[in-house]
Amino acid sequence: MIRLRPVTAADEPFLSRLYASTRTEELGPVPWSEEQKRTFLEMQFQAQTVHYAKHYHGADFLVIENDAEPIGRLYIYRQPSDIRVVDIALLPAYRGAGIGTKLLRDILGEGEATGKSVSIHVEDFNPAIRLYERLGFRRVHMHGVYHLLEWRA
Repeated sequence: MIRLRPVTAADEPFLSRLYASTRTEELGPVPWSEEQKRTFLEMQFQAQTVHYAKHYHGADFLVIENDAEPIGRLYIYRQPSDIRVVDIALLPAYRGAGIGTKLLRDILGEGEATGKSVSIHVEDFNPAIRLYERLGFRRVHMHGVYHLLEWRA
């Protein structure tokens, strides 16, 4: 059973591990030791956490659970005319199982019901971009390696 709950301080080790799982492929060819990669990923995770807290104050920072086991995160920032999916990530074992699709469809339903657009920034090389486009998101802006995708009812 999938449910969402607010992030707590006790979730930090899990969230750090989850973040690292999203960067494994990218760091594979980097000629660093495993310890150097872990240190780098922890610094990046901490920087991302600070950035999200600063720029998305008031967002819902949620842990995705399956039968009370944390399996992912969903960060949502609701604005007057837009619902921003700040971040969505699942542990590798849960990717491709339809969990992210269901959560995103729920958010799109909220957007439709409230008359808001739904947006997300996605790196150019992120394979999830195909999922977002299948759900009706369109590329509206490029900033560095990030596409701003937007969905409108």
